[in-house]
Amino acid sequence: MSTPPYPPVTDEDLAALREQLGRPARGVVGIAARCVCGNPTVAATAPRLPDGTPFPTFYYLTHPGATAAMSTLEATQVMRMLTDELADDEELAAAYAAAHVAYLHDREPYGHVSEIDGISAGGMPTRVKCLHALAAHALAAGPGVNPIGDRALALSDWSPDRCVCAHPGGGA
Repeated sequence: MSTPPYPPVTDEDLAALREQLGRPARGVVGIAARCVCGNPTVAATAPRLPDGTPFPTFYYLTHPGATAAMSTLEATQVMRMLTDELADDEELAAAYAAAHVAYLHDREPYGHVSEIDGISAGGMPTRVKCLHALAAHALAAGPGVNPIGDRALALSDWSPDRCVCAHPGGGA
């Protein structure tokens, strides 16, 4: 679990992110979660990219195994199922709304951007739109902060406790 502020991003981190994403990472302000081998899993991204573009996705899932697992879930009815659970479970909905507030709180020290004021990611606080963003938040904040991100991770075939990295430092 990691919370802002993050240690400075290293050249090795940026190289790993480039390999994971297939392009240079933009606006990285920290590594919010790492694989058990040490490679980045979640990048923390500035709320305004270097080119001036507002960017609400503070926690950006970069690990190829994790992104593939979330894409697989998104290709099924999991997002609809989780959205229905939000509608039917007041406690879950309240915890998800609290996750939205926590997300905004984590991002704010890196700059207030009026164009994205009050906007977090993944459909928070009322719907499930992007499991990648929700899983990234769950990985960065730790278990119990984002209940839908936690559920997505539990439903996936990927685990943050097992390295499947295919690049230097990884176990696969």
